[in-house]
Amino acid sequence: MEQRKIEIMDTTLRDGEQTSGVSFSVSEKLTIAKLLLEELKVDRIEIASARVSDGEMRAVQKITEWASQNNFLDKIEVLTFVDEGKSIDWMLSTGAKVQNLLTKGSLNHLIHQLKKTPDQHFSDIKKTIGLAQKNHIKTNVYLEDWSNGMRNSKEYVFEYLSFLATQPIQRILLPDTLGILTPSETFQFISEVRDKFPTIHLDFHGHNDYDLGVANAMEAVKAGINGLHLTINGMGERAGNAPMASVIAVINDFLDDIKITAKESSLHKVSKLVENFSGFRIPVNKPIVGANVFTQTAGIHADGDNKNNLYFNDLMPERFGRKRKYALGKTSGKANIQKNLQDLGISLNNEELKKVTQRIIELGDKKEVVSQEDLPYIISDVLDSDSIERKVVVENYVLGHAKGLKPSTTLMLKVEGVLYEAHAQGDGQFDAFMNALKKLYKTHSKKTIPNLIDYTVRIPPGSNSDALCETIITWKSEAKEFITRGLDSDQTVSAIKATEKMLNII
Repeated sequence: MEQRKIEIMDTTLRDGEQTSGVSFSVSEKLTIAKLLLEELKVDRIEIASARVSDGEMRAVQKITEWASQNNFLDKIEVLTFVDEGKSIDWMLSTGAKVQNLLTKGSLNHLIHQLKKTPDQHFSDIKKTIGLAQKNHIKTNVYLEDWSNGMRNSKEYVFEYLSFLATQPIQRILLPDTLGILTPSETFQFISEVRDKFPTIHLDFHGHNDYDLGVANAMEAVKAGINGLHLTINGMGERAGNAPMASVIAVINDFLDDIKITAKESSLHKVSKLVENFSGFRIPVNKPIVGANVFTQTAGIHADGDNKNNLYFNDLMPERFGRKRKYALGKTSGKANIQKNLQDLGISLNNEELKKVTQRIIELGDKKEVVSQEDLPYIISDVLDSDSIERKVVVENYVLGHAKGLKPSTTLMLKVEGVLYEAHAQGDGQFDAFMNALKKLYKTHSKKTIPNLIDYTVRIPPGSNSDALCETIITWKSEAKEFITRGLDSDQTVSAIKATEKMLNII
C-alpha cells in the first residue's frame, strides 16, 4: 500500500508555552528544539511569537544559530503578525527564515477585532507576504478562528482562500482556535477546502477544549490534510492543544495509509524533559506518557498476562521507550507480586508469598503507596517478624510534640496479656517513647532494656516522599549485640516497630 506523508509540526515552544504559568528559559528552549528535531524527528517546530520580549528574541537567535549549523533552518517557524513589517524586521534580527502569518479566518474576527473589510485585510496581507519574499523569508498563513469561519461565514473563508491561492506562500494553516469542532465537522470542513484547493498544502491546528483534539486530528488526516500541529503533553492555552503522543499512536495504529517520521520510541523521553522544564505535570493517566498507563493494578490482569498476554493491546510500552509495571496494593494479588519479584530476581515459597501479599493488602487499606523498590523491605520485615514470637505488644501510644514543650509519650504495653502504662518526656518523640519504656521495665520487670548503639533510617532508592521507610536499630546488652528492623511510612512508627521486636527478643 502506498502511504501518504503527513508533516508533524510541533508548537510546544510557541502555543504550548501559552499554558498558564509556563515560561521556558533560552537554554531550555534550545534543548527542547534540539530534542524535537534530532530525537523525536518531527518535521517542523514553531518556536516563538515575534515581538514578544527580549528573552524570546535571544531564544530564537540561539535556535536559528544552531539550526543553520545543522541544516534545520527551514524547519524553524515563528508566529508573525500583519503589522506593517515590524514582525519581518524582528525575524531578520533573529535569523529565522519561515513565518507563520496570523490572519483572520472568520468574518466575525475581521469585523469586530480589526474593523476592516475583506479587501483591506487581503491588501495588508499581500504587502506582508511581499515584504517577506523580498527578505527571503518563506510564508505560511494562519486563518485564525477558521473553524467558526466555516460554521458562520463560509463565503468569506473561501473568498480568502481563493486570494491566498494566488500568493507565493508555502502552506495554509487551519486552526480550530477555540477547540469547538466535532470530529464530523472537522472531516466535512477540511474535505470542502481540499475539494476546492486540491494542490495547496493544508495544516490542521487543533485545540482540546472538548477533549476532541485527538479525534479531530484523526478526522483531519482522513479528510486529506497535509500536516498536523501538536504539542508535547498536550500543553497549550485553556485545555491545551492536540497531544503529540496520542496523535502519533493513533496514526501509527489506525491509519495504515499514512506515513509520519516522528519517532514514537522517543516520546516518553521528550515528554519527561518538557515536564521537568515547564513544571506542567503530566497526569498519571495521560495516554502513552502518563506514569500509570502501562501499570496493571488488578491481580486478575497480571494473572492474565501470565496466560497468553490476555490483557495486552497494541499499545505495548516498549514502543514508547517504557516498560509494563504491576502495581502493589490491596487489589494486586499474588500474580502482581510475583511479576515484581521476577523483575527483582527474588523467589519466595507459597507460604512466604501469602504473608507478603497480606502485608501489602494491609498497607493498601491504609492508602499507602507501595512500589517495587519497597518490596525487598516488606519481605525482610514480614519474614523477620514471622520468626519472632510476640509476647510483648506495643498496644497503644500517644506521641506529643508542641512548641515550647518537650516531646512526650504516653505508652501502653501488653506483656503476656497484662497491660502496663507509663508517661515520659524526652529530647524527641522516639526518645520520649524509650524513656516511657524504660520506666515501665524499671518498675515492672527484672529485665534491662538494651542500649541503643546505632540507629539508621533508609528509604528505597528512587522512592518519593510518601515512601515506606525502614528503621534499623542496633542494640547491645551484656550478653550480645543484635539488630531489629521496623517498616512504616512514618519514621518514628517504624522505629517503634523495631523496638517492639527487640522487646520480644530479650
